[in-house]
Amino acid sequence: MRVGLLFGGCSGEHEVSIRSAGAIAKALTIGDNATKYEVVPVHICKDGSWISGPTAQQVLDSGQPLVEDASATTLAASARLSQRLPNLSDLDSVDIWFPVLHGPNGEDGTIQGLFEVLKMPYVGCGVLGSSLGMDKLAMKSAFAQIGLPQVKYCGVSRSQIYSNPCIFPKLCDDIEAELGYPCFVKPANLGSSVGIAKASNRRELEAALDSAASYDRRVIVEAAVVAREVECSILGNDNPQASVLGETKFNSEFYDYEAKYTDGSSQHLIPAPVPDDVRDRIQEMSIQAFRAIDGAGISRVDFFYVEETGEVLINEINTMPGFTATSMYPMMWQASGIDLPDLVDQLIQLGLERSA
Repeated sequence: MRVGLLFGGCSGEHEVSIRSAGAIAKALTIGDNATKYEVVPVHICKDGSWISGPTAQQVLDSGQPLVEDASATTLAASARLSQRLPNLSDLDSVDIWFPVLHGPNGEDGTIQGLFEVLKMPYVGCGVLGSSLGMDKLAMKSAFAQIGLPQVKYCGVSRSQIYSNPCIFPKLCDDIEAELGYPCFVKPANLGSSVGIAKASNRRELEAALDSAASYDRRVIVEAAVVAREVECSILGNDNPQASVLGETKFNSEFYDYEAKYTDGSSQHLIPAPVPDDVRDRIQEMSIQAFRAIDGAGISRVDFFYVEETGEVLINEINTMPGFTATSMYPMMWQASGIDLPDLVDQLIQLGLERSA
């Protein structure tokens, strides 16, 4: 079976996607997978062009973006389809697609919509689940609808942030009154903690809002909470299963991009040392969250555990979590008894089941 491994993409998580795809490609060559699957690497450059064949394999093997891709030689917005997809004949015999794309233009329902229109099987959540899982404001609305507890938050638009000098101070006044300090400001549609900032005063809030608006037209501001960060992985379609829990500890003020993807910058505790009743609640809430967005195949759900009160608050769901050496999704399943080769095999089979 030919697996189209799609990686890279037009987002700030381009490099992480390449590393995740490399781990998945290696897992597809181990044990029984070596005789079951053939990997067809397809790299989406930062300018949106698709590359297959030896060049895509080179990116996958090196774990690094193309040098040409980083040199500002980009396609014009008016580039023809044949320029964006120059090697379509290489992709004719792909049996199922594995889109290892993090962030916008890949994890948000766009690539899933393309596969749906083309009637091609693919791994992971569908259009609705992917788009809800990507947009933090829409996601939180779905969670609120089924009664999952969350931290206090408010949504802000780029137009409000970039408005005239009379409106912006009032916006900050309202945020201060509703959420207080410290608070976290996030682009609604990015992952891997890209564009996130902690604000402890008005000056930092203004700077954080301005920065987040440069990434996305929708911004979310959340009240800070003193809590442990606990995660749970989900695997399945109509009958999803929850993994053992994982806990992440880090030295930075929050779990930022560097802490997530730099070896030694964070500590992972798997299984997470929490009481059994807390574990059971988090696993059940993870499945509820997965179903709330109409998830399929794969997701990782993140929580805040307030140890003093025993309160559990859902933070977010990630519909295409990382597969790097420091990524929690595969590590939690390994601790649950499913190693990486078996995990990617099951994900492919779940994708085929869903398309059928």
